[in-house]
Amino acid sequence: MKRRASADGALEARLGHVFADRTLLERALTHITAARSKEGRLGSYQRLEFLGDRVLGLAVADMLIGAYPTADEGELSRRLAELVRAETCAEVAEAMELGPYIRLGAGEAGSGGRRKAAILSDVCEAVIGATHLDGGYAAAAALVERFWGERLLAPKRPLRDPKTELQEWAQGRGLAAPVYREVARSGPDHNPQFRVAVMVEGVEEAQGGGRSKRAAEQAAAEALLAREGVVNIA
Repeated sequence: MKRRASADGALEARLGHVFADRTLLERALTHITAARSKEGRLGSYQRLEFLGDRVLGLAVADMLIGAYPTADEGELSRRLAELVRAETCAEVAEAMELGPYIRLGAGEAGSGGRRKAAILSDVCEAVIGATHLDGGYAAAAALVERFWGERLLAPKRPLRDPKTELQEWAQGRGLAAPVYREVARSGPDHNPQFRVAVMVEGVEEAQGGGRSKRAAEQAAAEALLAREGVVNIA
């Protein structure tokens, strides 16, 4: 018991938060395969992951507003999407060194569950949720800033443009690539304005405008992503 408390204390020191209720931290680290049978899913990290996902999005959005005062909604949305994606959360979980603390069933542990990106990502969000319940939003936001601050100012990967993101979204659903068509063109030759529509099978088309066809296509893709909830800064 003393050894367990010491291990939890080392983790808390890395997280920068000492839990008043350590059962929250324990649950955040418990995979469904290791939950007590009488508790089932309620004894695992799943509910805390749900909460942590929302808290992370809000905390990162707060940070982005302060760090990029001249960025428009499109840029903020792309930065947010990159920072809260599962791959980034898994990388943060590794920085937190959560792997050794995750409680897994024998089968999941034997298959390398503590190194699986999906599990690491889920546990990372669950820890944020647990911190929020234990210490409030301020404590959770401080945790996010501790581990996301450097990534926010210096992204590890190039931000994906809306057209690329829309194409990946469509492909991920087994749909054909998006199709763009020029809807209108106005203004003089030296300063034209383009209006473009984008169509994805089974989805209502969206439109966007810009000073070039490419800019209008990007705007249309961004509009469709936003409407479908793929890009969401809330």
